[in-house]
Amino acid sequence: MTKRNYYEILGVERGADEGAIKKAYRDLALKYHPDRNSDDKDAATEKFKEASQAYEILSDSEKRSQYDNFGHAAFDGGGMGGFAAGFSSDVFEDALGDLFGDFFGGGGRRRGRVVRGDDLRYDMGIAFEEAVKGCEKEITIPRTVSCEDCSGSGAKAGTEPETCPACHGAGQVNYRQGLFQISKACGQCNGEGRIVRVPCPACRGRGTSVAERTISVKVPAGVSDGSRLKLRGEGEAGPSGGPTGDLYVVLMVRQHLLFERDGTAIICDLPVSMIDAALGAKLDVPTVDGVVKMSIPAGSQSGTLFRLKNRGAPDLRRRGSRGDQIVRLQVETPTGVTRKQKELLRSFDELQKKKGDSLVSGFADKVRELYD
Repeated sequence: MTKRNYYEILGVERGADEGAIKKAYRDLALKYHPDRNSDDKDAATEKFKEASQAYEILSDSEKRSQYDNFGHAAFDGGGMGGFAAGFSSDVFEDALGDLFGDFFGGGGRRRGRVVRGDDLRYDMGIAFEEAVKGCEKEITIPRTVSCEDCSGSGAKAGTEPETCPACHGAGQVNYRQGLFQISKACGQCNGEGRIVRVPCPACRGRGTSVAERTISVKVPAGVSDGSRLKLRGEGEAGPSGGPTGDLYVVLMVRQHLLFERDGTAIICDLPVSMIDAALGAKLDVPTVDGVVKMSIPAGSQSGTLFRLKNRGAPDLRRRGSRGDQIVRLQVETPTGVTRKQKELLRSFDELQKKKGDSLVSGFADKVRELYD
């Protein structure tokens, strides 16, 4: 009987990569697994064997190269053997272990596997100035810690956990499922591979307890709202003495009365009187470093931007670099003027119109030209 082409069996191109070959095999294995085709088990078994033989060859770079050069002849003469005798359990586990482990109720821990503790998150509010300049704060968090009495083993002091007699410490038990040997989590030790006969009275055999810990958090200068700091080893304790998780501190920067951030730039709106804007002045400008003097030229308009060099926030990506402060003028229009002030303002307006360089008059002339 002529053997089918292995690429054709899996439904992949000759140049398919390892990921495409594995996916194709997983799909076929799930489709034709004998235990999922009880109505036509013999036909499904043949297709399953065929797909598995194709995968064993094409998933191995050396065997695949031989097959590409010589075809099935490279494995004639007993080189491959029958499926039941020659199929590699490592290949099967690599391709389908996660799927069939769940399918048949597996998923237990393997012997010697070290389980890491969970990570924690803490949202910490800081002031605007603290985000710009950096600070150090203390936080107190509740978390699980390794039990001091039993050092995380869960067994009473002076005793030790015993190797599980059912799985002999493997954490898994094996049984036959059709053509395959299937692994399941050991029901006696819940996949731990060990049994605590005499539980620690302090933690009741859990190996961990809950405690509060005060931690010092160093906030670098230049952080922004939503920045995340990672504190290694400050999370939950790992079970059975496993390594501790990490703590992630998420920074929530409170709004400022005068400043706002745009990257490393700090923006400040500065109200100025109409007189100072018209005549020019030296004004007091607030910065995160204190009040500084800034000169504005005569005739400054509302919305004009001025730059104060190196008065912004530090750049976290460039050590020693700092942004600028942007000062945005807001020219104040007088309100509640008296009769005398109105007379003076009208006189001023008439004189301004006679000069002929008023923006208002110039705009009015352009409007008349457009619509006349």
